[in-house]
Amino acid sequence: MNIKLHIPLCLLFLLFGLASTATVKRVLFIGNSYTAVNNLPNTLLNLALSMGDTILVDNNTPGGFTFNQHSTNATTLAKIQSGNWDFVVLQEQSQIPAFSPAQVQADCYPHAKKLCDSIRANNPCAEIVFYMTWGRKNGDASNCASYPPICTYLGMQQRLRESYLEMSDSNNTTCAPVGVVWQNYRAAYPLVELYNPDESHPSIQGTYLAACTFYTTLFGKSCVGAQYAPAGVSTIELFTIQTVASETILDSLENWQHAGTLPQAAFATNIAGATATFTNLSLRSNNSIWTFGDGSAPSTQTSPQHIYTAVGNYVVSLTALWDTCRSNTVTDTIQITNIATTLNPLTKEVGNVFSNGRNLTYDGFDSLCSLEIFANNGQTILTDQMKSGKQTVQLNVNTGVYYYIVRGSKGQILKSGKLIQ
Repeated sequence: MNIKLHIPLCLLFLLFGLASTATVKRVLFIGNSYTAVNNLPNTLLNLALSMGDTILVDNNTPGGFTFNQHSTNATTLAKIQSGNWDFVVLQEQSQIPAFSPAQVQADCYPHAKKLCDSIRANNPCAEIVFYMTWGRKNGDASNCASYPPICTYLGMQQRLRESYLEMSDSNNTTCAPVGVVWQNYRAAYPLVELYNPDESHPSIQGTYLAACTFYTTLFGKSCVGAQYAPAGVSTIELFTIQTVASETILDSLENWQHAGTLPQAAFATNIAGATATFTNLSLRSNNSIWTFGDGSAPSTQTSPQHIYTAVGNYVVSLTALWDTCRSNTVTDTIQITNIATTLNPLTKEVGNVFSNGRNLTYDGFDSLCSLEIFANNGQTILTDQMKSGKQTVQLNVNTGVYYYIVRGSKGQILKSGKLIQ
């Protein structure tokens, strides 16, 4: 069984269009100094380029800005309204989401929703990504007395995690868990300084960690091996940051993407002789497009079955689509090692199965055998329990190429062939 990630056909033209632009993303950052310090958008841009991907970035990140301020800010709204963003990143003021649930409910969530509504109204193809920030190095001393859970780094980090995931869930968005990656990295490499001297804003290492988190979140793949190294980040730090960011996200991807609209393509394969049965395991997918690697027409069935006519290796591709904007493609190479019988055109008798116009006639099989007819794209046209003696099955199909398989009582292929109508 092979399980992997893939692409979709109402829509064959869409398939080719998606393929040509798949690695170019337009990203708008809306936040404050946690985004602006060390220029996170530009760091992400250079990181992506070093991985062979291209992003176009813009931002509005005035120091200390809140969601409330952004929701009425002319610059923010103008950038949102310019449209055509693939991703819009939302980062709240660093302390507000760590406050008590009641205060966050009043001071943060309504403005987050207002921004999400504006983004979707102007950018129907954009995925909204909440930027989960990190707790201050030693907790929030200025608010410790009024809300003790944030007196420590871990307590503040926990509240930030809870609030950002709640915002993602309630607004059906993706979350970029920078704060979780930060916590994991801080635990594993305590001697690497992620903070500026103010114990709040990121060092260059902290910004690079955020960029790696965003790359893996937006592109859905590891950033390990990226060659871009900001000045001040050592080779060892480069590798360890890339590794922790990629593993934190990809090892539990659904924690961060389950509420969003980014599809994840996956399928399992079962091969019996010349027949491959594909089970679609994709998440957040409304349509599918399959190609089978043998030159046959693509299929839009959810979980198709396909008959191969020769032994060999075939690259199978599944594209999972949420809509015409969002898709994910996975490929897998399968091996066909056994074709039960030579597939000859049924314009003449093949053993004791033959065609006559739109009828398929068989003779000499017992009642434990079954007959299956497939279209060229793998779609099942007919299944029939066979009867003893000579029988004729009427085929009400359009002109084209079809295949039949006769299976024995244990599912083994006894006869197979091609039917040209």
